[in-house]
Amino acid sequence: MAIFSFLTPVLAAVICVLIVIILQSRKKSKASSAQSNKNNNIKQESRPWVDEDLQDNTDIVADEDGKDDWQDEEEENLQHVPFTVVRYPEMEMVNRSKEFFELLNQRRSVRFISNEPVPREVINNIIRAAGTSPSGAHTEPWTFVVVEDPETKHKIREIIEEEEEINYHKRMGEKWVNDLRKLRTNWVKEYLDTAPFLILIFKQVYGLHSDNRKKTHYYNEISVSIACGILLAAIQNVGLVTVTTTPLNCGPRLRVLLERPVNEKLLMLLPVGYPSKDATVPDLKRKPLEDIMVVV
Repeated sequence: MAIFSFLTPVLAAVICVLIVIILQSRKKSKASSAQSNKNNNIKQESRPWVDEDLQDNTDIVADEDGKDDWQDEEEENLQHVPFTVVRYPEMEMVNRSKEFFELLNQRRSVRFISNEPVPREVINNIIRAAGTSPSGAHTEPWTFVVVEDPETKHKIREIIEEEEEINYHKRMGEKWVNDLRKLRTNWVKEYLDTAPFLILIFKQVYGLHSDNRKKTHYYNEISVSIACGILLAAIQNVGLVTVTTTPLNCGPRLRVLLERPVNEKLLMLLPVGYPSKDATVPDLKRKPLEDIMVVV
């Protein structure tokens, strides 16, 4: 009994010590968790210009210290110059706007493209036109890869058709495939061989300064998409045709085939040429102005 009476206060003391240790451990754990969340919030700073589409295994994580985001000194000291624009009389403005609409309203997505040669200078000029597009902080985050080599075009076709067959049977789902049925399209892309030129548009996820530091490309996908729109207008303007294609799950393989760097991702592929003599298009109608414009 004497032993038990001796152990009772000892056990009580041990229990008290354990309680203190447990409480202190919880405080440290909470403090550590709070600090970790704070650090994560710093690392995951809001970057609305970074899109989440087209993710693949070529993603590069930006440096945590942000040192690579600073501009070059010559960019910081960029001079501004006077700007003037040709001002047309109102009636001429109306006529020009109407003529431009009528030109673009004839544009159609054409999947039957002739192998008839197209002057290379025409391709150079329409890409120059696309390169006039605005871009976030004037980073110009685009690369236009022009493919005219028949062997390379066929390799591109093989990659795309292999993936597209899987897309149609497994990835896209019944609804998507059914929605495309009216367009009479499938995974067979003959135009990738027949079109005299394929233009693959890559977005540059980041750029490089003159000293190889990384350069942030703000809103890179939106910027390149605008450039693609200008390119489509330029193609229509010279009397050629194309069909906008976004090869699902083909980007990494095509990037490697064309030996593009890891900071570039495929956004769009445009086969460009004259329509074949037996070309057809679905009889689609466009929405009227009142359905696409709201005046406030």
